Amino acid sequence: MMDETEADADEEAWLQLRPVEPLPSQCCGSGCSPCVFDLYHRELARWEAARASKDRSLLSGEESQSCPSQLSPETFLAFRISAMDRLTEDTYRVRFALPRNCQLGLRPGQHLILRGKVDGLEIQRAYTPISPANAEGYFEVLIKCYPTGLMSQYVKSWSTGDTAFWRGPFGDFFYKANKYAELLMLASGTGLAPMVPVLQSITDNAEDETFVTLVGCFKTFEGIYLKTFLQEQARFWNVRTFFVLSQENSLEKLPWSYREKTRFGRLAQGLIEELVGSCRRKPFALVCGSAEFTKDMARCLLRAGLAEDSYFLF
Repeated sequence: MMDETEADADEEAWLQLRPVEPLPSQCCGSGCSPCVFDLYHRELARWEAARASKDRSLLSGEESQSCPSQLSPETFLAFRISAMDRLTEDTYRVRFALPRNCQLGLRPGQHLILRGKVDGLEIQRAYTPISPANAEGYFEVLIKCYPTGLMSQYVKSWSTGDTAFWRGPFGDFFYKANKYAELLMLASGTGLAPMVPVLQSITDNAEDETFVTLVGCFKTFEGIYLKTFLQEQARFWNVRTFFVLSQENSLEKLPWSYREKTRFGRLAQGLIEELVGSCRRKPFALVCGSAEFTKDMARCLLRAGLAEDSYFLF
């Protein structure tokens, strides 16, 4: 039997192994399952069981991985930054390397959780890869930095060769070829991200005859992300792209190729009804942007005649 001193030391050792409850800042707020708090309660239950049986091996919970890059919703994995491109004044396209030409394993439109640390405070945010779902050896994300954002401070500190930690995948939208007659994609700013892999999966598949109408909302023409990619996609027979610019007011200042497919102001009810009416087939809408944008688009789509099961809000 242990004496009192040994018992106290053993108790202290177990308390040091007790999982630490996450801070509110460690939740990305995207409704992920499992959430960081779900993981905490799961680890706490594992700790309590191990403590009761005095078996520390129960704490590991490790699983083998067939590929070093194999994702897990519960465990953060390290990925090396292989390239960083500044697309606009505040937005970056960041490429992460995958070992041995592995694929990331996400379905088009699913997202990951990035973990960062600033001034000792751990934070987590959700980002959707924009690389093709079948990309080998890498994945890319689109990240907008904000002046007062904690994660933005972390991202701005990155350099090529640094390591970042991700877990996933998450997301409830699963695209299947030819499931929808036409997709109406409504994206604001970096809300373009989940549309990119879905769109590319359609145009990469010669047997997928889904029509796509993509509407990108940005402040200025210079602020449009991935112009070259979007122009290339618009050359496909089944793809149309439109742009709504809130801080522009002159078509003459735009390149000729953009003038017929650009509107000024905000994406509102009238234009939504026009877009829905111009769809070649009955559309299913995908919406991604700020919380305000998403709420407004849902309301506009309902008023335009779409049922609640005819759109998905990222």
